[in-house]
Amino acid sequence: MPPKQEKPSIDVVELDSSDDDVPGGNSPVIEKANAVVPSDSNYKPLDSRSFWKAGNFDVGRIKSTATHGELEHARVHPKFLHSNATSHKWAFGAIAELLDNAVDEISTGATFVKVDRISNPRDNSPALLFQDDGGGMDPERLRKCMSLGYSSKTSNSTIGQYGNGFKTSTMRLGADVIVFSRSSHSGRATQSVGLLSYTFLRRTGQDDVIVPMIDFDISDHWAEPILYGSQDDWSTNLKTILEWSPFATKMDLLQQFDDIKSHGTRIIVYNLWLNDEGIYELNFDDDDEDIMLRDEANHGNTSKTNKRGLELQSHISYRLRYSLRAYTSILYLRKFTNFSIILRGKPIEQFNILDELKLSKVITYKPQLAGTSKEILVETTLGFVKDTPSPICGFNIYHKNRLIRPFWKVTADGSSKGNGVVGVLEANFIEPAHDKQDFERSSLFFKLETRLKQMVMDYWKAHCHLIGLAPLEPHLRNLQRESFVPPQVQVANAQNQSPTDFQPVTGLAAHPRPHFHSAQSGNSGRTNCNRESPAVQPMTGNATGSVQKDTQTTSSSCMSIDQICEENIQLFRRCESYIQRETELKRTIEELEKELEDTKKKSSELSSRLESQKKLKLLKQLGQKA
Repeated sequence: MPPKQEKPSIDVVELDSSDDDVPGGNSPVIEKANAVVPSDSNYKPLDSRSFWKAGNFDVGRIKSTATHGELEHARVHPKFLHSNATSHKWAFGAIAELLDNAVDEISTGATFVKVDRISNPRDNSPALLFQDDGGGMDPERLRKCMSLGYSSKTSNSTIGQYGNGFKTSTMRLGADVIVFSRSSHSGRATQSVGLLSYTFLRRTGQDDVIVPMIDFDISDHWAEPILYGSQDDWSTNLKTILEWSPFATKMDLLQQFDDIKSHGTRIIVYNLWLNDEGIYELNFDDDDEDIMLRDEANHGNTSKTNKRGLELQSHISYRLRYSLRAYTSILYLRKFTNFSIILRGKPIEQFNILDELKLSKVITYKPQLAGTSKEILVETTLGFVKDTPSPICGFNIYHKNRLIRPFWKVTADGSSKGNGVVGVLEANFIEPAHDKQDFERSSLFFKLETRLKQMVMDYWKAHCHLIGLAPLEPHLRNLQRESFVPPQVQVANAQNQSPTDFQPVTGLAAHPRPHFHSAQSGNSGRTNCNRESPAVQPMTGNATGSVQKDTQTTSSSCMSIDQICEENIQLFRRCESYIQRETELKRTIEELEKELEDTKKKSSELSSRLESQKKLKLLKQLGQKA
């Protein structure tokens, strides 16, 4: 939105033009390309560079803007830009907002969005670049983008909906942002520049949010200024942009459109925030192909160097906290077909955690929506993460294809139940919070949480013993006990069978998976019940008492069913480790065979080369003799 009646107390840049160059006429306005910022420019960052301290300043007296016959209106103080941005507790959440805007442009033909670090020409400080080749924004749409609460996104498929994400996200990442956008709409090609500068507003003492913007009509292949007010208004906007943006001349400003080509948007966030230690919050130095969150990365580097700790820290559920590449790889549930997210020159490889699950199971959930007869069916996929330490668990909850809550643990803290279980679902029936890092605490949300807890418990009870994370649950043990045939003394007819032939008969029901030990197995170093139980003597006296006594003796000497289950679980674990080891050995063999083939090829080449050298040497010797 261009400056209103009150303008910044700064000089206007004088533009050279001929008498025939009337703004808005048929002839273009020829402006000085070297209209530089005066040498006494007061451009410099704010004194407080930490985001969480940048809002600590006193608000001066608010000036009245009402003129005769007009009503007072509410004003937006610059301090609101900062307080509004505090909705983003996490810097990556702010970056995701800007990526969402680019993804929404897929419907207008966008094929990529690139995120990169560039240098601020003013002081060579790092700045953050976002650029896409979508449809771009015309002057009207850019003004809505820079305003609070406007949103032109009405489709159910678009991620953005509140009209607040651009302001909160850019102000969360840095104190200032400049936007370049080129668009073609209704047969008119335009390019626009907008500056949202917290530094400018603070240092010039503004009590209202002033956003200088300039627009050009490029339909005739030259940049002709579009005036919405007077020539002085347009000049003042340009002057403010040149003084407070990274670009000191109009030529530098317009050169930014060269990268945009025919349509698209280029966003540069500069004067990036520092942490409490005075270091840039975003780390561009540790990885040339990634952007790290410095404090989160340091927090993740614990003193533990054991194998288990390293495996935990290498998993994506941990890396997404401090690696933008890891976080962006799972940010969208469905993989793009004709769209790429390019981070520091390298495309992001999208990752779906569903591809990493074993023993997966799809569970349907029908949420009860109040006030509507529409029935919704939500599919949730559960499974154990392959080759990962058991503490990894939780649900990745998406909304309109966008990740809202990553690895949300719904089970109680401290409980081992549910460890290793990961789930994925798309919950479009509940609304996300404004920062898109959580959901609104509605009754539907709490019902979903309860349902997910039940899903995890049911899945855990039915599957945990299959991968050796816990023994069988009591109800499964009871099934085994019920199917267990205790030792019996079979009373035979004295005429057909000798009393000494009476032997106890034992058995064990089938394990859910093939078991390695049963009550009758005796070749693994364990005592066999049949061998240890003495032969039953002919019954005399009270037959019932004798049978009970022999049964108790046999049962006490046999391995208990719990012990068998426990040993089976241990064997399953060993079997899994042997299978994994076998796979690794096969891979090693393949690599060694490949190396052997390469070595043979090299040996053959060397032999051939040596043979030819010998022939050449022999020919030389013969030539010398001749």
